[in-house]
Amino acid sequence: MASDHDLPSEEDLALINALQIAPRARWSDLAHVLDAHPTSLASRWERLNTAGIAWITGHLVGDPQEMSLSFLEVDCDMRRREAISAALTEVPQIATVEHSASDRTLLLTVLTASFQELSEIVIEQLTALPGVLGYRAAMSTRLHQGGYAWRLGVLNADQRAQVQLLAHPTGGPASHLPPSHLALLPQLATNGRVTAAEMARKLHRTPATVQRQLNKVITANVLSFRCEIAQRYSGFPISCQWSARVPADAHDSAARALAAMPQVRLAASTTGEANFVIIMWLRSVAEVMDVELALTQRIPGIELLRNTIILRATKRVGWLLNPDTTSQGPARHPPAVTDFAR
Repeated sequence: MASDHDLPSEEDLALINALQIAPRARWSDLAHVLDAHPTSLASRWERLNTAGIAWITGHLVGDPQEMSLSFLEVDCDMRRREAISAALTEVPQIATVEHSASDRTLLLTVLTASFQELSEIVIEQLTALPGVLGYRAAMSTRLHQGGYAWRLGVLNADQRAQVQLLAHPTGGPASHLPPSHLALLPQLATNGRVTAAEMARKLHRTPATVQRQLNKVITANVLSFRCEIAQRYSGFPISCQWSARVPADAHDSAARALAAMPQVRLAASTTGEANFVIIMWLRSVAEVMDVELALTQRIPGIELLRNTIILRATKRVGWLLNPDTTSQGPARHPPAVTDFAR
């Protein structure tokens, strides 16, 4: 866990913001944008990463047409909540586990290869846990925005544009990788900035061979690299989730309106009476009312059915978290696909 001495400076936050845009950018390239020496940037990142304040992972990219993204609200015996939460973090398909301040005790983000896997594996394990009283599930019909796109907003427009040039292009179709290249993926999942030399030592291969394989992995678009920050140190310590109803013909326009709101971490259309989920990181609880006013003004016809403050998360996008939101490291069995999560 981080101490008060580890509080990130403005320079630290600028570095994290840059790595949110270009997670694997070279220190020498970022040095020109951030007006700092490459060695200083490397040292700063090592300190932030060691303290669990920021980390970079490489998530496998799944086909959104085949994946099942679901949001589960779990009711449980409060005396067993901690044990249930700990058990759920061990389920690979459950990417995120959060403690709610409402009667929906735990909130889960679940990623499965199919609806059948959700039903036969995740739900069965969930309902078998002592103390689980019930659950409600909403399946995402379309993900409009995810946590991978959230930014700190510290860099100015010119800096953002410069860093964007350093980012690897994404969005192209994933290409097939030979079996020899697959051994790189677990290391990139736990450290998105791991170097070819570091992997070569662990894999007992030559650095030149691993560098060639690493280049192939990156250009194959099978991984999406993501820089995370401990929420407590982000300047946005409050997490709030809204369940809403949006007219069927207004989901796309609602998504466009939400894309202009920097607080948004996730926006998704779902099944159920509440057919829209919105998750935001806010500066204070007082901001909730301001946000709700903005939502009703920007999205005609929206009905905000319920808001829920998140007390804490024990797992976020396959990563275990300390009570102060810093990273413990990856779960023992990380989910195969996590890039669609909050």
